[in-house]
Amino acid sequence: MEQEKIVVKIRRDKSAQGLSLPKYMTPGAAGMDVVAAVRSEIVVRPGERVMVPTGVRLSVPRGYEIQVRPRSGLAIKYGITVVNAPGTIDSDYRGEVKVLLINLGTGDWRLKRGERVAQMVLAPVACVEWRQVNRLDSTARGDGGFGHSGNK
Repeated sequence: MEQEKIVVKIRRDKSAQGLSLPKYMTPGAAGMDVVAAVRSEIVVRPGERVMVPTGVRLSVPRGYEIQVRPRSGLAIKYGITVVNAPGTIDSDYRGEVKVLLINLGTGDWRLKRGERVAQMVLAPVACVEWRQVNRLDSTARGDGGFGHSGNK
């Protein structure tokens, strides 16, 4: 069965010339790998954050978002992850997509041009309409917060 395809317009900046557009690496992948459009190698030391340009701009259809998520390979090998995971590219944002990475590892990490730095996942968005009430429906959990949904 063929998956439904949603059209997302993409524009490549001059800084991304010669780099691949975000793409699925396997037929069953949920996320598209996105690459770094840095001009030269950047050394990211342990604990440092870096804003990585991708050189692409998107026109996400209304009713959707693009979630920017970490790549598991970078996380396990080097401790590199997306600080604000998942980051959100809203449908009305037209600026360059940038990825905020942090080095949680123990050694320096060298970020090279064209390196796959994150995954982008298209996701539907439902809009909320607030309805203020005096009482909420009761549940077995009630107001139990952190740690209250598991075994006691």
